Amino acid sequence: MSRKPRTSAPGAAKGADASSFTLTDNATGQSWQLPARTGAFGNRLIDIKKLYGDTGVLTYDPGFTSTASCQSDITFIDGEKGVLLHRGYSIEELASRSDFMETCYLLLYGELPTPEQKASFDADIKNHTLMHDQFISFYKGFMRNAHPMAIMVGVVGALSAFYHDSIDINDLSQRQLAAHRLIAKMPTIGAYAYKYSLGMSFPMPRNDLSYPENLLRMMFSNPAEEYKINPVLARAIDRILILHADHEQNASTSTVRLAGSSGANPYACIAAGIASLWGPAHGGANEAVLKMLEEIGGVERVGEYIARAKDKSDSFRLMGFGHRVYKNYDPRATVMRKTCHEVLGVLGIDDPKLKLAMALEKIALEDDYFVEKKLYPNVDFYSGIILKAMGFPTSMFTVMFAIGRTVGWVSHWKEMLKDEDQKIGRPRQLYLGHKKRKYIPIDNRGHTDKKTSWSWLWGGR
Repeated sequence: MSRKPRTSAPGAAKGADASSFTLTDNATGQSWQLPARTGAFGNRLIDIKKLYGDTGVLTYDPGFTSTASCQSDITFIDGEKGVLLHRGYSIEELASRSDFMETCYLLLYGELPTPEQKASFDADIKNHTLMHDQFISFYKGFMRNAHPMAIMVGVVGALSAFYHDSIDINDLSQRQLAAHRLIAKMPTIGAYAYKYSLGMSFPMPRNDLSYPENLLRMMFSNPAEEYKINPVLARAIDRILILHADHEQNASTSTVRLAGSSGANPYACIAAGIASLWGPAHGGANEAVLKMLEEIGGVERVGEYIARAKDKSDSFRLMGFGHRVYKNYDPRATVMRKTCHEVLGVLGIDDPKLKLAMALEKIALEDDYFVEKKLYPNVDFYSGIILKAMGFPTSMFTVMFAIGRTVGWVSHWKEMLKDEDQKIGRPRQLYLGHKKRKYIPIDNRGHTDKKTSWSWLWGGR
């Protein structure tokens, strides 16, 4: 390397500690001191934002699994200990003692609201639940069998075409207005996607109902009769929304931040997050649980599939067990398990798939193999069962996830805009392609079989 080695760490930044890390190039013997960063909790970090400028060296980290892309004070996760905190409050306490609107306020503004602040916030959210009348025509442009997540991506992205008074990201009041609108309208947008698939009329939201009550009514009401809200089901929906409200720098949240780093309007950023969430590796996990139950078929085949799950040479995997982040019990699953049994108890549904799910749960909590490997049921396992029991089609599972996660996306988007260290996202790459080549005129190129020439383009080489 020709860069001059740095012998001291750059000036201290927020979260910096007194120590540093030494980077040594074994080929040249040059060394550089890289500053260390320490957060309120969690691992120490190496601050590499000046690494390329000082050394000409890049890091290689596929999936960014070892890279902190930002600093945040919204959510903390300790996967080894099974800890999830929102603004310092445990998810178990929030889900059991708070409600979704209070959790939204906490994530957005950093503190739990006073009674007056909570009442004002609730009223403002209810004031924005209605959809513009022209959106009805917008829905009609979709096929009746369109996936509701496809509709969500399109409709949320189109909000910027209707609400020009809340797309200036440099105006604090407009940012707040956009945040409240997105949280308020997401249940209406999702419920309308479902109603449209059924060919039914769109019910108007009601301001005398709570957030989860409105969602249930818009989803399942029949215009020919009054919808009766079951408080146990409304509370279950409220908990599902709380438990999905935020989960740190996951794929969809990172997508929202990356889109927002370009200065894109908030509606476009959230639409990008919804598109990312749609992926089966992210938001489709609870839907995958139901597909797994369908594959197993019945309780009598549980032993066979448990044996397959333990067999490393078998491709079958139990969906909804274990978690990429949590190496212990998913803290959200503790609350969700209780809610699941409450819902099944009040509905009294005699569904073979639900009996099968409970049989799998029992084995996972007692079998030495699963206990030793800490493959406990996670939040997706229980949320899928709850939503199925309530009558949600599997295509709506990820929509429910998106409704709950919207407040997390918006909170991170707002935080990102205030971060002085924030820059437009521009990841680097490890280039493995051709070096510079001389262009050959088409008449001078040899004949290549069409199948061969196209196969490498799609991953065939």
